Amino acid sequence: MFQDSPIYDRLIAERGDVPAQVRREAERVSRELELVMRPSQSLGDDRPQTPGAGWQRAGMLPGPRPQ
Repeated sequence: MFQDSPIYDRLIAERGDVPAQVRREAERVSRELELVMRPSQSLGDDRPQTPGAGWQRAGMLPGPRPQ
């Protein structure tokens, strides 16, 4: 991408190849998310999958609480 670019080469030498590091980290996170987001059937769970059967946030909305 930045061939024959002494400024970019100097930045790489001083700071490391930050774009490549970010790309690798993003790919690692993406792989981890794929594993986590797989349906539980792939883990040997025989229960049928229904929409909305995964994690759900159960909390109260902000504001006054009913008595």
